[in-house]
Amino acid sequence: MSTISATMTDSSIMLRRNFKHTARNPVTIFNAALMPVVMLLIFVYVFGSAFNVGGHYIDYATPGMILLAISYGLSGTAVSVSSDMAKGIINRFKVMDVSRGAVLTGHVVATMLTNAIAITAVLGVAFALGFRPAATALDWLGAIGIMAATAFAASWLTVALGMAAKTPESAGMSVVPLIMLPFLSSAVVPAEQMGQGIRQFAQYQPFTPIIEALRGFLEGNPSGGYTAAALAWAAGFAIVGYLWSRATFSKRA
Repeated sequence: MSTISATMTDSSIMLRRNFKHTARNPVTIFNAALMPVVMLLIFVYVFGSAFNVGGHYIDYATPGMILLAISYGLSGTAVSVSSDMAKGIINRFKVMDVSRGAVLTGHVVATMLTNAIAITAVLGVAFALGFRPAATALDWLGAIGIMAATAFAASWLTVALGMAAKTPESAGMSVVPLIMLPFLSSAVVPAEQMGQGIRQFAQYQPFTPIIEALRGFLEGNPSGGYTAAALAWAAGFAIVGYLWSRATFSKRA
């Protein structure tokens, strides 16, 4: 068996393992999908009328809630990875000659599938609330690409944070900035309407170009600049997360 096919086989085994763990603790998916939906309802019905976004607030808020759906699913991944490290399961896999890449990839793919479920839930509720994107089929492909790239990058970064954490509890806390950053972006209100200091932070932090790129595709008016910036940030996060996780795996395993 070639190295590539062996890695793919090991990755599928790790993915099934992660799915079984999730099935035994469905609250992980429930929380990941429920919280963004709750936030969507709160912002649309409670705060939406207070913001001047130049159109229907549901259309403006949905891209930000999609990013929140990605962020809220990360805590469970970090805790799961850290638990594997703390319990010595990674060392057992090493003795069993399981591909190192497969162990990490299993967590990444499982996280991305959880993100897909959460995003689907957010979009379903958004359409029920009146979300009507002007995106063409090609725009939808672009939007899906942005979502997939962001989920992939966030998953690798979260795996790295989980492996670097000393305890599962600290692993869960390590992803809090990734959950909070969307609130300090253009997710729920235009950055130019924010106060001095916060406005500049929102304009230049990584989640704003990702949200704006996604918003542009869904509005049928994609921005090349925002798309390039979003993909650059996603690539940077993915590379840092991958290299960091591999380095930590080699050091601690």
